[in-house]
Amino acid sequence: MNTNQDTYNELCCYTLAHSDSSFIHQHVVDAFAAQTADKNTKPIKLTFALAGLYLHVEKQFSGRQVQLAHMKMGQEKQQWPVLSLPADRGVITVANVLATPAGPERDKMIHQWCISVWDAFSENRQVISSLLSKYKII
Repeated sequence: MNTNQDTYNELCCYTLAHSDSSFIHQHVVDAFAAQTADKNTKPIKLTFALAGLYLHVEKQFSGRQVQLAHMKMGQEKQQWPVLSLPADRGVITVANVLATPAGPERDKMIHQWCISVWDAFSENRQVISSLLSKYKII
């Protein structure tokens, strides 16, 4: 029986081998990081994951554009915000994504997963939006 981490690793193999220049892998990393975050997750990890989801879902950033935003955010040390961890993390999971046939259907499911996770974390929207404005990313 596969663990959640094993399923994630298998999905990463799929996205890293993907020929899509938009770098869909970044969305998988962000959705999984947010969905599996707990009280021990470093604030930078959750902040970057939610920033990536916000940029992808609300601003239609590609994975490559999200990656560049993360690089810009990481250029200076700072104290990252404390973000709320909702009990519900979205109805779509990494297992649902991997169970979807490879190709355009799975790629679409990755996007739906991002929407599901971002919606679950919506109470953090203002904090993330303000942070991205500070960095002049949006």
